[in-house]
Amino acid sequence: MNTTASETLETTPLRVERVRHAFAARHLQLQAREIVSPGFVRVTLAGPELAGFASAGFDDHLKFILPQAGQQRPNLPIIQDGRPMFEGERPVTRDYTPVRWDTARGDLVLEFALHNTGPAAEWAVNAPLGQWVGVAGPRGSLVVPKEFEWHWLLGDESALPAIERRLAELPATACATVRIRVVDARDQRPLSSAARLDLQWVDSLTAAAEQLALPAGDGFIWAAGEHNDMAALRRIVLAKPGVDAKRMRIAAYWKRGEIAHHAELASTP
Repeated sequence: MNTTASETLETTPLRVERVRHAFAARHLQLQAREIVSPGFVRVTLAGPELAGFASAGFDDHLKFILPQAGQQRPNLPIIQDGRPMFEGERPVTRDYTPVRWDTARGDLVLEFALHNTGPAAEWAVNAPLGQWVGVAGPRGSLVVPKEFEWHWLLGDESALPAIERRLAELPATACATVRIRVVDARDQRPLSSAARLDLQWVDSLTAAAEQLALPAGDGFIWAAGEHNDMAALRRIVLAKPGVDAKRMRIAAYWKRGEIAHHAELASTP
């Protein structure tokens, strides 16, 4: 793992850790696309610069960077005063979860939601194969042990890549409770896991969270989606007896009326 530092968030054997990665920005080319459902498309990006890519957390985010008008390749950020900065005009960037990757083959898969139009979604649908884009990061990961006895995974469409990736990682000894809300029922997809899986597609994440009871044993609660929905869900979860705020992460992947919103709602130090 290509890292520079780690910060332990717990002192128990099941430790949740923040891992920092050395900064890297890369040029990759569009190799393939797959229409997953009416609201989602997956793209495969490829190139030798993917060597050394690291993503240790199932909900990691990287910066996806579009080329500016007239450019063959987008500008990539560089580190200045400890922070990534673009020289000249800033290109369009968005945050996406790495769904899967293979550094030996040099390819990376990202998924784009198409319900809200925007330059990144339009690119994912219409860009010709071979077009160059940039990716930067992830700069850090929250590593949640797979060995927890139970896992709650709650989210809307924006959380689907992270949920699918987590389910693929969990062992048969784990129990996964999954609640997902999608606007269009046609976007519901088969999800599988070696873990014992309780999966429901729901109309309301907050109502679904209210109905859940905290299981016995060691577990972790994860949720992601629209900012206001996640804030309400967090209040519901924290009110449940026995919930440990150090063993949950609730994030806002987007916010109604805003562009490129991403925030972690305080749940881990």
